[in-house]
Amino acid sequence: MSTVTFPDPDRAVIARRNDIVKQLKRLVPEAVMIADEEGRRTFESDALTAYHCLPLAVVLPGTTEEVSAILRFCNENHIKVVPRGAGTSLCGGALPLEDALVVCLSRMRKVLAIDTANRVARVEAGVTNIAITEAASKDGFFYAPDPSSQIACTVGGNIATNSGGAHCLKYGVTVNNVLGLRMVMMDGEIVDLGGTYLDAPGYDFLPLITGSEGQLAIVTEATVRLLKAPEGSRPILLGFDSTEAAASCVAAIIAGGIIPVAIEFMDRPAIHVCEHFVSAGYPLDVEALLIVEVEGSQDEIEYLLEKIEDIARDFLPSYSRRSMSAEESALIWKGRKAAFGAIGQLSDYYCMDGVIPLSKLPKALDEIGWICRKYRFDVANIFHAGDGNLHPLILYNANDSVQLERVELCGEEILKLCIALGGCLTGEHGVGIEKRELMYEQYTDEDIDQQVRVKEALDPAWLLNPGKVFPIEGRDARKMRGLELHQLEELQEFEPQPELAEGHDVP
Repeated sequence: MSTVTFPDPDRAVIARRNDIVKQLKRLVPEAVMIADEEGRRTFESDALTAYHCLPLAVVLPGTTEEVSAILRFCNENHIKVVPRGAGTSLCGGALPLEDALVVCLSRMRKVLAIDTANRVARVEAGVTNIAITEAASKDGFFYAPDPSSQIACTVGGNIATNSGGAHCLKYGVTVNNVLGLRMVMMDGEIVDLGGTYLDAPGYDFLPLITGSEGQLAIVTEATVRLLKAPEGSRPILLGFDSTEAAASCVAAIIAGGIIPVAIEFMDRPAIHVCEHFVSAGYPLDVEALLIVEVEGSQDEIEYLLEKIEDIARDFLPSYSRRSMSAEESALIWKGRKAAFGAIGQLSDYYCMDGVIPLSKLPKALDEIGWICRKYRFDVANIFHAGDGNLHPLILYNANDSVQLERVELCGEEILKLCIALGGCLTGEHGVGIEKRELMYEQYTDEDIDQQVRVKEALDPAWLLNPGKVFPIEGRDARKMRGLELHQLEELQEFEPQPELAEGHDVP
């Protein structure tokens, strides 16, 4: 495994680890402290598993007040802090630092209030995404954002990266569903933003914090929108003989004025792996599969499904099947939600996260396939097609350092393609360390400078989640990626061959 090395760790802070832990234990006696090497090893990485770094120590507070006391102490003693939820970040956003304290909010998992009269829920940041819907479902309500990792990922992490999910096409991503936040600044000040209704008075700082990746403050509580559950919902499966036809069908559905709850895309490798894993009834003789779900009354569902089938006929689908029961629908979605885990049984994978305009979807898929063949990797495409949020999964051997270096270059080229097609670097995973050096591909110097001014205004000492999001130029940038200069030069001389990679057999 490669190790991301961060420049100039504060050796004085590292030397004081035991003393820092003792002081924190006195300051927040109810918080859980982890300082032994075995315990810290649990937190050395997030879901971007290629990189590891043992943190200085780990603290798991149980209240906002404890978070406040911890940050005040760290600010006064110039100790870096890495916020963490469930560690499901796919971009290295929760990767620790050798001289940083990890503040993990997984103990703060209370659903504080479900207010169906005002259609809001107030929860602690450590609550899992799906737990909100589970708490509200008995009253006929749900929380709309639904990332694939929703059974594990936390609301605080969702806010940090502005997560989406399959249903974000109709209901929006996290920023569209958050009404209020309680957060702690680096100096320990507790700040409340927004409220329990839309358009709370004052400056609208909610979008600034949502998606800020722990750079500005640590969110400890959130007030989120609840929506009334629809009368019914039903997906339809549409299979095509080419990815281009499936991609064109997606654009046509949206252009036809229909906004389904979700449009999910799977290519042939993804279909086969997921079907083997879940037995969801996916067709195995198609090149691409769309899962299109609509909701409403039964009459409305039938009308929308007929319209979608009419539109799809122009693209000659070779397979079409409507779900006919709640059980069948659940199985269809189980296959999609299990996709990352299913592919993980077959191979290590590097999961990308870029966004493109819908009209460029056919070209993007064609170019992604060519890029991966050029670098001699197989790829499985699974993504939220309705809003153009791509998730190519590049299959590689994470234990091979040469493949790791090559897969990063392959991923960079895919993200540059997204930008060139009029899209952007990330839809819901965030920037973290993975895309940090690509920020200048999308933003000008002035854009980055403005973002830095905001960071410095709220965290002047750069103690919150340092080394993430903002590019580091020159030699330090290369060191941050864990590559020595001679390795980088060798990579620059590498000329990928255009041959197809050897296929992976589904067991």
